[in-house]
Amino acid sequence: MTSPQFKVSAAIAEHLGDRSEQQDRVAILTSERNPGTLLAIVADGMGGRTGGRMASDQVVSTATNLFQELSERDTTLSGLLRQIASEAHTVIRLSALSSEKEPHSTIAVLMVKRDFAIWGHAGDSRLYLCRAGRVIRRTVDHTVASQLTAEGRHAEAEIAAQHYKNVLFSALGIRNELTLDLDETQDLRVGDAFLLASDGLWAYFEDGEIASVLDRLPPREASKQLVKLARERAEGRGDNLSLAIVKLEAPLDVPKFEVPEGSVIPFT
Repeated sequence: MTSPQFKVSAAIAEHLGDRSEQQDRVAILTSERNPGTLLAIVADGMGGRTGGRMASDQVVSTATNLFQELSERDTTLSGLLRQIASEAHTVIRLSALSSEKEPHSTIAVLMVKRDFAIWGHAGDSRLYLCRAGRVIRRTVDHTVASQLTAEGRHAEAEIAAQHYKNVLFSALGIRNELTLDLDETQDLRVGDAFLLASDGLWAYFEDGEIASVLDRLPPREASKQLVKLARERAEGRGDNLSLAIVKLEAPLDVPKFEVPEGSVIPFT
């Protein structure tokens, strides 16, 4: 039996929100050295005006360089994701020491290769895997509140969610030990859609609404709809937001990844 192969359509979008500077970075990459493989990444930088952007720039730059070096013979995709996070984390920490700032960045990163997908995250940028109008997989935020909930300390988690909802226990560049959670699936189907998003976007949606939009609309239109709704719901108090959508379409004889011209949607 041969592995199922898909046509992949994709789009990315970012918006300044109501902030003075864009500190999110988002990218979708393909590689001539590894045809049939796609990488999508969202990084939300924090740590002051220049520090946050430097951190998210470093995450995307590290991912781009390492992904472009990936050979078609390389099979340890989990190792690549760990290497991206580790190297970016180290460089950001060194920058913090030299600049006397505290830059750090979240990461949500996805790789799709034929019928296989693997993803990782640190911080509170999320990845959703949606199928037939439902979210079937979703990352768990690396926040103090989510950690307390996982430990069964629900009363403390409620307090943390109210007063420390943006406090992270893991992110690239943070002083604490880096935690990178990985997940994967070989059960990919036509119509499946991945959303990677910073908290400036996902904070305004329930899971079911995200899944419905990705099910009904192609990636470019879904990106526009999600950004439009997030901006309306922010009511002038919105953070930077960024997203990447990767959707699997009907199989072709040869795996093909498409990021059509104009799929990068810079909102102003």
